[in-house]
Amino acid sequence: MQIIENLKIKEKLYIEKLENGLTVMIIPKKGIQKKYVIWGTNYGSNDNKFVVPGEQEETEVPKGVAHFLEHKLFEQENGTNSLDVLTALGVEANAYTTNDHTAYLFECTENFEPALDELMDYVQHPYFTDENVEKEKGIIGQEIMMYDDYPEWKVYLNALEAMYHEHPVKLDITGTIETISHIDKEILYKCYNTFYNPSNMAMVLCGDFEPEQLLQEIKKRLIKKEASGNIKRIMPQEKEEIVKEKIEQKMDVSQPLFVIGIKDKLVEPQERVKKHIAIEILLNMIFGKSSKLYKELYNDGILFVTPSLDYEYSRGYAHILISGQSTDPEKVYDKFKKTVEEMKQSKIDLQEFNRIKKTIYGDYVKEYNSTADIARMFLADFFKGINSFDYLEEIMTINEQYVQQILKNIFVEQKMIISVIKK
Repeated sequence: MQIIENLKIKEKLYIEKLENGLTVMIIPKKGIQKKYVIWGTNYGSNDNKFVVPGEQEETEVPKGVAHFLEHKLFEQENGTNSLDVLTALGVEANAYTTNDHTAYLFECTENFEPALDELMDYVQHPYFTDENVEKEKGIIGQEIMMYDDYPEWKVYLNALEAMYHEHPVKLDITGTIETISHIDKEILYKCYNTFYNPSNMAMVLCGDFEPEQLLQEIKKRLIKKEASGNIKRIMPQEKEEIVKEKIEQKMDVSQPLFVIGIKDKLVEPQERVKKHIAIEILLNMIFGKSSKLYKELYNDGILFVTPSLDYEYSRGYAHILISGQSTDPEKVYDKFKKTVEEMKQSKIDLQEFNRIKKTIYGDYVKEYNSTADIARMFLADFFKGINSFDYLEEIMTINEQYVQQILKNIFVEQKMIISVIKK
């Protein structure tokens, strides 16, 4: 078992790739009562076209299969629902699907071993029938309609629609009522057998554990399955330019919502962390709570809450998102673009740069106080080809020249869009 230690925060990561290809990561937290387990597969809503290892032909499945599979795995052949079983044990259990991975998890202070039994049982034993698949279509159909009524979700999806021509990141993770109508048990089994192979999965456990002992417990619960070959994922060729600069929709909102987006492109794994941190620093300098722009918009009654500032990326896509509520989203957008141009023409404020850099480093360190934050972070980063400790190391290497370079290369007006939901 490999041990990676970060001396800055005195944390250790125990990592091992098992014979069947499963990667297990354990982060011990001595004296912490909560235990958190998350088991994920490198398979999300974007993976609709692929070639199964050992096959020649391309497979295309309807949009929404990854999310549909996540729902169905809880249902067992004996008629029980694993979510109910875990709740009865007194543990908090859940699952989620993103664009690039699906995860099953639980958090507990007691009954860890019975909960681990249940988690590892239901994830490894799918049970799909014509009847239970049809029944699920109605449940997921209601979920799709519910999200269609959420302005916060629509303003986000519309922003992606304005940025992306072909990439499936612009599509709703759940699919549509039309696409899920084409899902059947054969499709679910094919996707399960392709993407839920141990070699395409990772498990992260955080809590008061003895790593070697815990690893043996995991091995005991694994069913015998050979590692598969590489899955060839087929993504459309995405243009660099945006689709359109502005997209607007009317919904029932108390105040207009907006998302300002900047389309980017994915860089090589060794550059991703450094670039992510630089963008985080820049976003806080431009639009953080202490920024000149935010104070001006707040004093003018245009903004009342600091916008959320995000950088999202995975296979084949990357983008910046600035989301919030405003009495005048167009003015926010214009002032944002003006501020970016002014920053490009002047030197980075070194004092402000260092202050924000320290604040962000402090936020990274705080994430290690929560077993849930640690486990989810290590899983998501692992599927992006990153070790989460890299953020703590790379932030020290970032200087104002690199940030200025990112500002000029990424914050380009031709790549910017605004999505607005109005009353």
